[in-house]
Amino acid sequence: MRRLRLPCLLLALLPLPVDAADAILVFSRTEGFRHASIPAAVAALRDLAAEQGWQVTHSEDPAQFTPSRLAGFRAVVFASTTGNVLDAAQQAALQAYIEGGGGFMGVHAAADTEYDWPWYGELVGARFANHPSGLQRTRVQQVDGHSWPVTDELYNFRRNPRPWVRVLATVDEGRYSGGTMGEDHPITWCRPQGKGRSWYTGLGHDAAVYADRNMRAMLKRGLAYAGGASAECWQTPVEPGPRPASVAWAGQARHAVRVGLAAPEMSHAESQAR
Repeated sequence: MRRLRLPCLLLALLPLPVDAADAILVFSRTEGFRHASIPAAVAALRDLAAEQGWQVTHSEDPAQFTPSRLAGFRAVVFASTTGNVLDAAQQAALQAYIEGGGGFMGVHAAADTEYDWPWYGELVGARFANHPSGLQRTRVQQVDGHSWPVTDELYNFRRNPRPWVRVLATVDEGRYSGGTMGEDHPITWCRPQGKGRSWYTGLGHDAAVYADRNMRAMLKRGLAYAGGASAECWQTPVEPGPRPASVAWAGQARHAVRVGLAAPEMSHAESQAR
């Protein structure tokens, strides 16, 4: 009579570990303003990742940011993070991961994060400056010619990122009040970062926008690029244009004043408090 080996049976019932090639880390820690739309963002990203055959790990624990843990993910998504969310060691781990070939995707308030970390400002491409009051209705114009209406909070950025990124979509400031960037207002873009990839959209404040088929299609393409499954974003592997003095990438107002750039009026949390 054969004995049943209980430990073996129990191991057989455990879920298989997620393959590193099939995993995305969605990180939504907030140390400033917290967006009520974060659950909608996470749900949308989970659905879109599943369409690629990928699984999502959602966390607000910065302990995920170690070299060994990050090695298990195709890409890291900052979903409306705010404030200083990583310590120095965690920052170093993320930087090494991206520069070594990992992917980054930033959604909305990812541009309102880590103001004291110049490399992160470079990764995202632009910093949040302010936004008009309430939700604004305008049109998104994609570089592929597709245009679609959107109602969302529309960020103004400290600088136009166009010289350093490939702009994928702009918004029409002529259709709403409170825009400060003029006729060229990028809202979605991508850039290579070392051996890695970065994709960002300023849309995503309002939970309802994550149900919009156009927004979801754009996020899906961004996730595919960040995850290394598509080269659509940056077809020609060219370097971005030359940047000004490296200090210009710094996020703090005092750095901006020192190099003569327009300083941010306030952080997103401060703008909500006033």
